[in-house]
Amino acid sequence: MYRVKEMSRIVEYTVPPEYSGKKLVAFLRGGVKISSRTLTALKKDPDGVKRNGEHIRTIDIIYEGDAITLKLPDEKSGISPADFSDLDIIFEDDDLLVINKSPYIAVHPTHNHQGDTLANKVAGYMLSKGKDPVFRAVGRLDKSTSGVVLCALNKHAAFRLSGNAQKTYLAIAEGKIEGTGTVDKPIFRPDPGKTLRAAGEEGERAVTNYEAVKTNGELTLLRVFPETGRTHQIRVHFSSIGHPLAGDEMYGGGRELIRRAALHCAVVSVPHPVTGETLVFKAELPEDMDLLVKSLNN
Repeated sequence: MYRVKEMSRIVEYTVPPEYSGKKLVAFLRGGVKISSRTLTALKKDPDGVKRNGEHIRTIDIIYEGDAITLKLPDEKSGISPADFSDLDIIFEDDDLLVINKSPYIAVHPTHNHQGDTLANKVAGYMLSKGKDPVFRAVGRLDKSTSGVVLCALNKHAAFRLSGNAQKTYLAIAEGKIEGTGTVDKPIFRPDPGKTLRAAGEEGERAVTNYEAVKTNGELTLLRVFPETGRTHQIRVHFSSIGHPLAGDEMYGGGRELIRRAALHCAVVSVPHPVTGETLVFKAELPEDMDLLVKSLNN
């Protein structure tokens, strides 16, 4: 839809016919889909928004073919950098960093994890490239969950990506599951002081679709397609139907075969936050889950 030119957080859009003769703000909000906060920041910067190289107000009229240049606001982060030598990068450009997250690493710093999270590693990586250590995970994975993590590298990218990622997980559940199904149960937090969640009539709506791939009667490999993104959603839902994930001790799974919840974000499909092009990212199973999947053939 738009011709895009990017360099050092400078993004250029060409006005399409449908916005010709309209105010710039209509194009920025409706076509580019700039958030209100980013738009406010752009207006405060004399070089924030330009048309054909000249300053333009958001109330000015634009025409087909005009080159609208946005200088995305600089951002700072308080996240301390850490060693990033083991960071598995799937994709990177000026707006998006996609990582294959290892299990056993937290995404964000918490009171239990300071300096050893994915955010810290990304901060170290960004600083090594002379960039601000900005980290905005678009949907987080649990510490024990492996797989694709999207990281927006600016506010505009974060706004555009939010709620637009389609994810496919691979999970290994205890027991025999066949065919396809949906778990539609609200999820709530019984104790505000604990991370534990539960499925019940109260709470926020949560929907998980799944299909069985293969089973040996004791374990089942599943493809899982969550419609919502509640905390611990997949783990809680399968536990609630009597099939906790292998290794998920918190929700009733045994740890004899794997030392973490057997859950992996395998595929993420998302429109690029600037170009709108559909991007598909994949992450192979880590060794622990791969070995468990292979055992289903025995």
